Amino acid sequence: MPESICQITKFDKSKALQERAHALIPGGAHVYAKGDDQYPLHAPGFIERGQGCHVWDVDGNEYIEYGMGLRAVGLGHGYRSVVDAAYRQALSGINFTRPSPVEIECAETLAALIPTAEMVKFAKNGSDVTTAAVKIARAFTGRDMVAICGDQPFFSVDDWFIGSTPLSAGIPKATQDLTVKFKYNDLANLEGLFQEHPERIACVILEAETAVAPAPGFLQGLQELIRKNGAVLILDEMITGFRWHLGGAQAYYGLRPDLSTFGKAMANGFSLSALVGRRDLMQRGGLSHSKERVFLLSTTHGAETSSLAAALETMRVYRQEGVIDHFYRQGQRLRKGIERAIGSHHLEGYFAVLGKEPNLVYATRDVNKNPSQAFRTLFLQETIKRGLLMPSLVVSFSHSDRDIDRTIDGVAEALGVYKKALEDGVEEYLVGRPVKPVYRRFNAE
Repeated sequence: MPESICQITKFDKSKALQERAHALIPGGAHVYAKGDDQYPLHAPGFIERGQGCHVWDVDGNEYIEYGMGLRAVGLGHGYRSVVDAAYRQALSGINFTRPSPVEIECAETLAALIPTAEMVKFAKNGSDVTTAAVKIARAFTGRDMVAICGDQPFFSVDDWFIGSTPLSAGIPKATQDLTVKFKYNDLANLEGLFQEHPERIACVILEAETAVAPAPGFLQGLQELIRKNGAVLILDEMITGFRWHLGGAQAYYGLRPDLSTFGKAMANGFSLSALVGRRDLMQRGGLSHSKERVFLLSTTHGAETSSLAAALETMRVYRQEGVIDHFYRQGQRLRKGIERAIGSHHLEGYFAVLGKEPNLVYATRDVNKNPSQAFRTLFLQETIKRGLLMPSLVVSFSHSDRDIDRTIDGVAEALGVYKKALEDGVEEYLVGRPVKPVYRRFNAE
């Protein structure tokens, strides 16, 4: 690899900023996934700027990035036409006393893409809209329980979900008891929940796919089972919505969820999310019905105009430039290259690339082939050293063939160190402590 992106070891400015951040911000970051406990000791603490798929930390180190703002940036950092659209709108005003026409235009554009979007409601983050979906499902069905896919990592910061994780401190047990979990690809498990809680489950929420592919017939069977039991199907499309297909994973798999939630890459990193779905459910949060009203979504910044303008331009680029095809093509190039490196180091069973090409992740395993945080930390440490920032393997529209090929070279070198660590012990190569899972009850765990 070129010398300019090799052997990064200096993080002095990041270290100084981390001290200031931890003194003022709980955890030192406003998103747990960006926290210091998620990265090696030798890692960039703060990113100062980005262009395309390249980012620069405060120490001036350059990286090819594969996190892409927790998958919120699909086109690339600083994508000019999106930034220009948001800027032009901002010059005309960002937030008014009454609705703006751009709200209608953006809603119409999104509804034209998503097969089940009969009505649209905008907000600022994913938790806003998943919680709104749960609320309207409870109001519509008159039931109080929520069934979530327990194999999937995150649905909301709100109590109905976080109460089901080890981070349940501060959430009443009565609230925790209203959320139950089922296993992905296990229809019998979900059916058992319906039998155990007859006519109490208001909704079932899941992602169509994460790192594990749906078994044949699972998603269609799940949809039928939910309908048979009178519950509402909520499809979380935060990630899949602007990666799997222009119409979301629901179009890719031929599903018709009752409600769907979108966000992340919809506005290329600008803060915007959307709840879409069946008219008879969605209008319960509106004015044209005689039933009890639902306080669905009412957020001051939910229809902030510059983010809506960014979303409009993002959706235009997706439609006209073949963005999703690019994700599949570059994801496949990355997967094949890393798998060649895995084979050359004889690391089958110890390191693996998982998931669908637009949204790849990796698994790190120890000498006994058990999942290992220490080996994940080592891989992060060695790829960072080589100018790669890859908590995942998520590509963007800005990842060129050259970026992918440089990445494969760097990963191959990092896997060489990984191989030695399996032979000699990871402690011989790892600097500092291993990273830790976000969902842990105590910091020391």
